[in-house]
Amino acid sequence: MAGTANMFIFLTLAASDFAVRAQDVTSTFRWPEGKRVAVSLSFDDARQSQVDTGVPLFARYGARVTFYVNPPNMKQRVAAWKAAAAAGHEIGNHTNDHPCTGNFAWSRKHALENYTLASMAAEMDDANAEIERLVGVRATTFAYPCGEKFVGRGAGTESNVPLVAKRFLAGRGFRDEAANDPAFCDFAQVLGVDSDGMSFEEMKTQVASAVKDGGWVVFAGHEIGTAGRQTTLVPALEQFLKYAKDPANGVWLDTVENVAEYIRAKEVH
Repeated sequence: MAGTANMFIFLTLAASDFAVRAQDVTSTFRWPEGKRVAVSLSFDDARQSQVDTGVPLFARYGARVTFYVNPPNMKQRVAAWKAAAAAGHEIGNHTNDHPCTGNFAWSRKHALENYTLASMAAEMDDANAEIERLVGVRATTFAYPCGEKFVGRGAGTESNVPLVAKRFLAGRGFRDEAANDPAFCDFAQVLGVDSDGMSFEEMKTQVASAVKDGGWVVFAGHEIGTAGRQTTLVPALEQFLKYAKDPANGVWLDTVENVAEYIRAKEVH
């Protein structure tokens, strides 16, 4: 009889604990103006199509996005990048030399396997200084080149994440698979979903799946055009911008910096 009673108590407590955890999982974050989901569009490398094609497109829909720049790529179009910043777009840090794994032949001279934390810190700091010199703004968020967060090899491998956490409000990854939970996510490791080649329906599906939890979707692309490798497609972007602008869809579209600042102000971390 005692065993039966103990089992009943155990099951009751387990059910109660499950209910509490289920409530936590299904609770939604409160975005401004009753919005149900946050979305940030971001683009890497300071490619010319971003200012030639992207900026005019975003202007038509009153959208602000984040450009993660490599300063050497900005120098021939400084006036255009200044105009992008003046229009309210965020200019973020993507390092000077875009170091990635040396398994990419094009990155062999700047292979992360050969970097130290000191040299990676210099990449970030030098890029910030150059961005400020070129366009007059201080980068407050960072995008990991190739989405890679390490330096060194084997047992000597070290993480770049603490460097980013000390220097920036947020650090965005690449080719991740999910939305960010604003009540849990690590600002130094914000998930970034690859938008290159996505259709509007694929972008919409990614956002719709985040609505139920009040998530934050950060898209990460490169070129902005109608075709080609590493290209976020203009037709998809245009449809998505119309979708995001419709109040019925409950989308808050803003820069990585502005969304991260809003979450931080809510003091959920």
